[in-house]
Amino acid sequence: MTDNTIIEIINLSKTYKGSNKPAINNISLKIEKGEVFGLLGPNGAGKTTTISILCGFFAPSHGEVYIDGLSVTKDKEQIKSIIGIVPQEIALYPTLTAYENLQFIGRMYGLKGKVLKSRITEFMDLLGLDEHTNKKVGAFSGGMKRRVNLIAGLLHHPKIVFLDEPTVGVDVQSRNLIIQYLYELNKSGTTIIYTSHYLQEAETLCKRVAFIDNGNIITIGTPESLVAGAEACKDLESVFLMLTGKDLRD
Repeated sequence: MTDNTIIEIINLSKTYKGSNKPAINNISLKIEKGEVFGLLGPNGAGKTTTISILCGFFAPSHGEVYIDGLSVTKDKEQIKSIIGIVPQEIALYPTLTAYENLQFIGRMYGLKGKVLKSRITEFMDLLGLDEHTNKKVGAFSGGMKRRVNLIAGLLHHPKIVFLDEPTVGVDVQSRNLIIQYLYELNKSGTTIIYTSHYLQEAETLCKRVAFIDNGNIITIGTPESLVAGAEACKDLESVFLMLTGKDLRD
């Protein structure tokens, strides 16, 4: 790995048991420290499988992945401490308060005492939730749950954050707050790996993007270069539709 590479994927493939078609097929790419990198594709394209391997949830069928110089197959425990995962599903207990949820998750990362308490207070304030710390999550709006879900993946100050549809199903105000916070998080040096179906959001947020379809990386570059290189395409969404087609992917 080069000095500036924080994630390196080398000839990565994954075929699930019972399938004769790979979910991802011999993909390779490098992600630099401090990037906001978008992994974009239709439903079933291979995004979730790729992210799951990067996070250590699945073993690859073939190939290697290195995160900050560590192997995802050999150094899982070390990698856990440097990555944060914000899943699309709300991974919170509805009968617990926001504070209780974050306290529980923080302890899983080894945080405790005054450090944990101060981080919860800091994040809740930054994301406009300071008045709701002791309220049960089950009573929260979708946007509030989404923001607490985000905090849960950031409490331990990871070097790399994986975001899967971080603004799906939220109101405009919550989406704006989340995106602005992600800008600030990235400015502090955190590398962000981002997946979303909001192509306009990706075009604004990401330094580079890769389009994945049918398990293959079909293009990679800055949003500006991809739009400029595609005739008659005015934005990233137009490029996406040109390359992946308009057929429904249910």
